[in-house]
Amino acid sequence: MEQEEKLDAIIIGGSYAGLATGLALGRALRKVLIIDSGEPSNRQTPYSHNFLTQDGIPPAEIAAIAKQQVLMYGTVSFLQERVVDATKQAKGFKISVQSGESFTAKKLVFATGITDVMPDIPGLTESWGKSVLHCPYCHGYEVRSQKTGILANGDSGYEFCSLIAHWTSDLTLYTNGSSTLTHEQTVRLHKHKINIVEDEIYKLGQTNGYLNSIQFKTGRVELVTALYARLPFQQHCDIPQLLGCELTSDGYIKVDAAQKTSVSGVFACGDNATRMRTVANAVSMGTTTGLTVNKELIEEEF
Repeated sequence: MEQEEKLDAIIIGGSYAGLATGLALGRALRKVLIIDSGEPSNRQTPYSHNFLTQDGIPPAEIAAIAKQQVLMYGTVSFLQERVVDATKQAKGFKISVQSGESFTAKKLVFATGITDVMPDIPGLTESWGKSVLHCPYCHGYEVRSQKTGILANGDSGYEFCSLIAHWTSDLTLYTNGSSTLTHEQTVRLHKHKINIVEDEIYKLGQTNGYLNSIQFKTGRVELVTALYARLPFQQHCDIPQLLGCELTSDGYIKVDAAQKTSVSGVFACGDNATRMRTVANAVSMGTTTGLTVNKELIEEEF
């Protein structure tokens, strides 16, 4: 059933970026609906770090507190549902959810995040966000000085090694097959006492998501307690593309400094629009989005 009253904004995605957008708009007295499917990409991560006042707090706990505070503003509502379609109308957008309901709004915000594409390595999915990590700024302090690996190759592997070497001196680059490093890169990594292993990985040994070893197809086993990896990803929601939103060459939703997409009236914030994948950055982008949406509404109404 279609809701008759047109909202000022619909926010698709109710994690940090979406809730921050909702908070800014709620405080601006805007009528807002946040729709969330309840599948945050960090749902396996036990603790969040590098976010002032919330360092070391479970991500779900931060989100729950945020949701409670945002919904204190009477013009903001929350719906746990999955959006299945969005269409641009003459003055705004129509959003349909899985239950069959539809809603209309003047502005549309996507805070839908990304989905990591897991390689076919047993044990990696179970360990993702716990001991297989994407970011040293989020998790590096907790595994500092430990026996650490990097799953990467070529330029990406070299750059990742230079970054992680600051957190541990016991570091190995696992290329999972023949190295594509240049000769100069290989020499420099060896100079910094970073090992390079080209054996193909059979599986990761882990208990409840915490690594203890890497097992290779040759039968050899190496002990390791943390492994960094930059996995390929895809947009968690393809509706922005269906609306005509451009993507960057890396696969993120293309936005300007005000979080505006290439489609008028559509905004994007959080992990779907940046490689800077932290809670603090998602909140910052969401706040910026809320301010921008409100400013655009004022300019259209005043």
